Amino acid sequence: MDIPVFKRHDPPVVLAPMAGISDSVFRRICIEHGCDFTYTEMVSAKGLFYGGSKTKELLRVSETERPCAVQLFGSEPDIISDMIKRIADESDGGIAMIDINMGCPMPKITGNGEGSALMRNIPRAAAVMEAAVKASRLPVSCKFRKGWDEKSVNAVEFAKAMEDSGAAVIGVHGRTREQLYHGAADWQIIAEVVASVSIPVLGNGDVFSGQAAVEMLKTTGCAGVMVARGAEGNPFIFDEIHAALEGRGYTPPTDYERMSEAIRHAEGFLNERDPRLFPELRKHMSWYTKGMRGALDFRRDVNVARSPAQMLELLYRFRDSLR
Repeated sequence: MDIPVFKRHDPPVVLAPMAGISDSVFRRICIEHGCDFTYTEMVSAKGLFYGGSKTKELLRVSETERPCAVQLFGSEPDIISDMIKRIADESDGGIAMIDINMGCPMPKITGNGEGSALMRNIPRAAAVMEAAVKASRLPVSCKFRKGWDEKSVNAVEFAKAMEDSGAAVIGVHGRTREQLYHGAADWQIIAEVVASVSIPVLGNGDVFSGQAAVEMLKTTGCAGVMVARGAEGNPFIFDEIHAALEGRGYTPPTDYERMSEAIRHAEGFLNERDPRLFPELRKHMSWYTKGMRGALDFRRDVNVARSPAQMLELLYRFRDSLR
């Protein structure tokens, strides 16, 4: 891959941007397990423009979670341009790339003509990318989907437009907007995109194991793999993928080790974020404990925990039961 920020491994394995999930603590943990590159959660360009404090907080990128891209979403070229210039002025050098979200399927995003709605308006998407590239001193990428629905599969046309507009890297999720996260990802459309452009393509969708990553690379010819839901509660997947790519054996963590990482995740979150946000940890703890003995009772208790201290007590108690 020609983009220097991806040079930790070849092919690179990156953590997808996930709203409400890929926060600073989780990105750092994934980097420690071999993730080559991370993205911030979606940041609203319009939110930045109007000075939203919560939006600004999403831009925080520590040294231990780098290299990292900022992912912006928006459909107004002028605002995208202005916010990229502001990010460059205020950055301490921790941002390696700018990414434009053109794939989010959620109605509150697409209803404003943003996210995957841009796939229905290629001229507008191209204008957004051109504005971003012109404003940025960093490489600019974008992530998009197979299409809006099965009647409008246009990932190849869209990819060519993004390349022509100056994108340095593109990420392709092999599902339509209509599918959301259901059904199987179409890796063939990723292969078609790879064959149609000369810039690096990151393949995304249904990478839940090391073997799946190997198969995606072989099937699509993509330059790198982007892991999303496969990393939820399982940052170890990056160790597993690199082992598979290098032909090494891999020993998965024990349940005790998984819970130790869950505790470290929770403690890091509570140390760095407002402790009153501790309910946001519930989904992560549910993912970490998937398939474990006694997990059902544990999740029930965690979901009604009334304080960070009570949540941590439950985590330690459950981990000790797994010795």
